Amino acid sequence: MRIYIGIDPGKAGGIATINEKGYLSLKKMPETPKDLLDFLKVFEGQDCICVMEKVGGLPGMAGSAMFNFGEGYGTLKMALLALKIKTELVTPQKWQKEFQLGTTKSQSGKQWKNILRAKAELLYPNKKIFLWGSDAVLIAEYCRRMFSK
Repeated sequence: MRIYIGIDPGKAGGIATINEKGYLSLKKMPETPKDLLDFLKVFEGQDCICVMEKVGGLPGMAGSAMFNFGEGYGTLKMALLALKIKTELVTPQKWQKEFQLGTTKSQSGKQWKNILRAKAELLYPNKKIFLWGSDAVLIAEYCRRMFSK
């Protein structure tokens, strides 16, 4: 059974998985590289495809924060590579366009996150979606739509 993985990188992000039967699982981003690797090992050797948000530093982000973010992003990429989990990098604009939600330009950060959470809850009404996990859920759903057999 194929598993679709969506990753919103960063300490405040998450990892969502959806199987072919539509079962959704959501996990807050593991705190250490070992915890991340241990979590992802479950998918090693399985029929999986992962979409991870392709991101760079944010305007106004301090140098040390940008370094930490980049280190975490690299850790994610390396863990997926080491476990041979096929991964596609997708920009936020590309996966968000799939859900026809408009753009972030007219919204505050929190308003936009609430829009994303509302869409995720609409798609998965039986699952509690937290703000930290809404992007990951939608990225996993984007993955499912793009790579269903």
